[in-house]
Amino acid sequence: MIKINLLLARKEKKKGGIKKEFIVLILSIVLLLAVFVFIQLGLNKRVEDTLAENAKKKDEIAKYRSLTVEVEKKKQEQKILQNRLDIINSLRRDKARAAMILDELSIHKPEKLQLDSLKKDGAKLGIEGVAMDDETIANFMTSLRKSKLFKSVDLVVSQQIVESNKMKVKKFVLSCEIVKT
Repeated sequence: MIKINLLLARKEKKKGGIKKEFIVLILSIVLLLAVFVFIQLGLNKRVEDTLAENAKKKDEIAKYRSLTVEVEKKKQEQKILQNRLDIINSLRRDKARAAMILDELSIHKPEKLQLDSLKKDGAKLGIEGVAMDDETIANFMTSLRKSKLFKSVDLVVSQQIVESNKMKVKKFVLSCEIVKT
């Protein structure tokens, strides 16, 4: 009778299966390591891109900060120039206004009255002069009150003085406000 040993074939089959399983295991580990390396390279690339973009944004921020400083300087210069223009326009208006004030005073000044000085402080006007008598001063004040250019005409001082030709006259100081038009 022929005896066949099947146990040996099974052992060899098991050895071949273990080799195949071991090869599959090594290939799986290599494949897994390759996937990890690929993922790590992708992440490194994204980190580098993000860092480069961050540096670019920082450069842009620095550029915009310098532009902001320049814009603020230009705004300050513009304010200064606007103030100068406002002053120039105010002086132009006041130049014509001074002529109007002098014209109005000359129209309302009586013949027996002489103006010595005018002092303007904002909207207030101080008028100093000499008159022959109190009535002339009162007529001058009444005439100025009727004018559309003056308001609040008040007598501050009125005193009698003797001039060099021994003539007695009244020295006066008036205060009034100039009406804005």
